[in-house]
Amino acid sequence: MSILLLEDLAEFRAWLSDLLARLFPQAQLIVCTRREEAVACLGQSQIDLAVVDLGLHDGCGVAILELLQRQQTGQQTVVVAIHDDDQYLFPALEAGAFGYILKGQTREEIEEQLQRIRSGEPPLSPSIARRVISHFKRATKPNAQPLPRVKLTDREGDVLLRVAKGFTLPEIARQLGLSRYTIADYVKQIYRKLSISSRAEAALEAQRLGLFRS
Repeated sequence: MSILLLEDLAEFRAWLSDLLARLFPQAQLIVCTRREEAVACLGQSQIDLAVVDLGLHDGCGVAILELLQRQQTGQQTVVVAIHDDDQYLFPALEAGAFGYILKGQTREEIEEQLQRIRSGEPPLSPSIARRVISHFKRATKPNAQPLPRVKLTDREGDVLLRVAKGFTLPEIARQLGLSRYTIADYVKQIYRKLSISSRAEAALEAQRLGLFRS
């Protein structure tokens, strides 16, 4: 496994490097401090996971996400940024970001969210999920035709709603009195039913299915 870390702040870069090395001990870690370095690395190495800051001194990190989408296949990209506004969030998601983590959280929260990658769960800060929902609430057209409704069981609806609200799998397991592994199976089944692959998409589907009003 090859991991690209693109971060220009020295202290945070050092901490993230150590964290990624602990979470993925068998991985090769490629650390870049500038966008041009990352571009050069993409031309030389196959990247499986990219952790990218958006606010770089030599340009926006979204360009790296777009380049990964064009040049490589099968990779996952996670944004770690200070920005939570639409100007940065939605271009990153449109460029293929698998997750979006805010630097303003505690380091324990960031570590917990990055750990989700190992179980295939997209890392997404709860406030980001809420912003995505709010954005699409505002964008909903009153006369738009409703999309076909996917049939979920009551339990699947409960799990989807909690995923959309930003709860972790262990938190959902405690709330519903089930094991973490059972919840993980529910999440996989829900994602498969809805043809989605990220927590952001889960938030959109929960809104579309009217779960926030139930």
